[in-house]
Amino acid sequence: MINNKYILLNKIGAGSFGAIYKAQNYRTKETIAIKIESIESGLNLLKNESKIYQYLLGTSGIPHVKWYGKDESNYYMVIPLLGKSLEQLLIEKQTFSLSLVLQIGIQLLQLLKSIHEKGLVHRDIKPDNFLLGTKEKEKQLFLIDFGLCKVFLQDNNHIELKQTKGLIGSLTYASINAHQNLELSRRDDLESLCYMLIYFSLGNLPWRETIDVCDIVKLKQDIIHNANVPVILCTFIKNVRKMEFKENPNYEMFITSFKREI
Repeated sequence: MINNKYILLNKIGAGSFGAIYKAQNYRTKETIAIKIESIESGLNLLKNESKIYQYLLGTSGIPHVKWYGKDESNYYMVIPLLGKSLEQLLIEKQTFSLSLVLQIGIQLLQLLKSIHEKGLVHRDIKPDNFLLGTKEKEKQLFLIDFGLCKVFLQDNNHIELKQTKGLIGSLTYASINAHQNLELSRRDDLESLCYMLIYFSLGNLPWRETIDVCDIVKLKQDIIHNANVPVILCTFIKNVRKMEFKENPNYEMFITSFKREI
């Protein structure tokens, strides 16, 4: 029993932070998700993440935190239980039609625009972090896992480009800038989105089974020459890669180009 109210049912996910459980509010019988992080780990990712969720409260496509707290052993964050992730859906379908890929792309561009306008970059864009809603919101996508999220606007001033200590985000979907250990900005969230959409279209990525990081970067650079990648997605990634570090993406241009192809 957590917070004298929540009963853990079963584990539904895990990561470097800890674990996510399906749980139930025994008073209301509502099924929810609880993210748990060990205090002993010293990471404090969950505390920061809960603050970001609170900051984004009311933003479409962002779950709201029902409760955040701790006991002697763990930090806990309770959010609504959402549906399947885009990764789970792709495993079931193997590939998505180009029309569906572009519809997903439009919704995710709008979602990223919303968090970017709040001065945040997510820095861990991948299919596991986009989940469908439930009931009347079963066709809406929600963005989760803000553990690596960072403020890029401070007093309306954009942070400066600098070196980081290592790669931030997922190896599979990280931008080329991330591989070069460069500070990430809005352009890098969009580049990760590019790789996601290509993944949905092809059902795989050429570098998914590759171990050598140099090979992964080379394959990412060369993806624009892959004849199997739809032209619209090649154009998208070329435009994103041209962006400057502090540049505000032209979300509407990308969305309009996607709508034309549906």
